[in-house]
Amino acid sequence: MKRLFLKTMVAAGAVAAVGISTARTRTIKFANQNAQGHPIIMGMERFAELVGARSGGRLQVNVFPGGALGNDQANVTALRSGTLEMASMNSGIFASLVKEFAIYDFPFMFANPREAEAVVDGAFGKSLHTRLEERGLVGLSYYELGFRHITNSRRPINRVEDIAGLKLRVIPNPINVDWVNALGANPTPLPFPELYAALEKRAVDGQENPIATIYGAKLFEVQRHLALTYHQYNPQSVVISKRFWDSLNAEDKKIIQDAAQESAVFQRQQARTTVGSTLDKLRSANMQVTELPPTEIAKMRELMRPVIAKHSAAVGETTVSAVMTELEKLRR
Repeated sequence: MKRLFLKTMVAAGAVAAVGISTARTRTIKFANQNAQGHPIIMGMERFAELVGARSGGRLQVNVFPGGALGNDQANVTALRSGTLEMASMNSGIFASLVKEFAIYDFPFMFANPREAEAVVDGAFGKSLHTRLEERGLVGLSYYELGFRHITNSRRPINRVEDIAGLKLRVIPNPINVDWVNALGANPTPLPFPELYAALEKRAVDGQENPIATIYGAKLFEVQRHLALTYHQYNPQSVVISKRFWDSLNAEDKKIIQDAAQESAVFQRQQARTTVGSTLDKLRSANMQVTELPPTEIAKMRELMRPVIAKHSAAVGETTVSAVMTELEKLRR
């Protein structure tokens, strides 16, 4: 009993030394669909470290990878109701709340990560995050999921025509369904946590995701062929429940906002520096890797032009013009 009493007093002293009141401790659940070790999860863990250290332990962030708290749609509902504090997910998913977010899913919108970074970190990206507040979410920063590529279990993809007829899982939103249709393939919308089982059972032939996600979710176990197509770039919005956000004082809001922005810089570095080594790991796991030549990429772009035109009208010409203006400045 004496030893237990001493341990309790030491712990209490440590708490007092840093000014922590256990009654004031706030716990933040932070959810994502990717597996442990993925660059997105690394960014979230960095965020947790920064928030914990700068709040003196007053704010504790628990990271939940691998869809442990449900799929993206379930997370959006939980965020809006206040039962989940934070999540990171593909920005395009928020098009169901604010239609302009669909522009982040436009095929071949960005030529490289630098272009994407300039748009999402600039006035345009911030303005879209601001629009989420009326829907019960607060956008804090953007992580990087990266460029997407196509895998399948049936055949190598050396030409655009090789994609035709494949049954491909897509993110459940209209633009992804449309561009897969435009390539002559058969789109199957599925939440990410259901993907591995669908591939394993051959309910779908293939899917499309960035290199890190293909490796992290062990899709190489159920997919033989990987085609590097760079057809789409995904920013990931780091969002917090507005109900939770409004309950925080100004000091804690600043800690969280700053940590979100700093962890985004760290996360992007991790994402970009690990692409080559992760691709080597996929080859070592017996994936056959092909890369579409520029002439075939040009054919893909041409087939997707009607899709882009259709969804440009849906999100609004003002939105499209704002993004293209930013990109033209960079390309000059």
